[in-house]
Amino acid sequence: MLLFVQLVSVLAFPFMEDTALEQAMFSAVGIVVLALAVWAVGHSPASVWISVALAVPAMTILILQAVTEAAGLVPWAEALLAALYLYTAGSLIAYMVADREITRDELYAVGATFTLVAWAFAHIYTWCQVVYPGSFVAAIDPGEPRTWMELLFLSFTTLSSTGLSDVVPVAPFARALVMLEQVAGVGYLAMVVSRLVTLLVSRDIRHSADR
Repeated sequence: MLLFVQLVSVLAFPFMEDTALEQAMFSAVGIVVLALAVWAVGHSPASVWISVALAVPAMTILILQAVTEAAGLVPWAEALLAALYLYTAGSLIAYMVADREITRDELYAVGATFTLVAWAFAHIYTWCQVVYPGSFVAAIDPGEPRTWMELLFLSFTTLSSTGLSDVVPVAPFARALVMLEQVAGVGYLAMVVSRLVTLLVSRDIRHSADR
């Protein structure tokens, strides 16, 4: 469910931008993903209380943002959301690593973890853009702040090592954050995906031996 909602949200975000209810719609999606993230942590070896401690203030700020549109709340919301998504991603990785058998849930967890990390860094980039204006530029309207969809796109292309470079970090701190996500993407593929492939191959070998 977490993976499904995130993928549907990616397709829906472009239609939410530049609308009168943009902030309310983004907040509603954020609240749904927050709830699913806490639910996912509950099915992992990690502590649910830590996820709740991050989710409750984040949800409160999202609601306040939707009602008041207060710009001063943005950095706090982005920091809390990034922390929760990274914690949830770590929880899912712990869940995948702890199991010795490959299951369908683990395969979904691979995709959900990837999207969680991508969303977390998109929130980190948004936080960076608010705290350090002009951190990111693009070919279209280079002097304007980048939209959520642009920063999410940057995060996905960075994490997957695609690097299309149409949204570019120009401030030193922004470039440092992008480099951290590049390391995270390489590390995720090297450690998690390769381990699941190994488990899958081992299962096939055992099944062949049993025959």
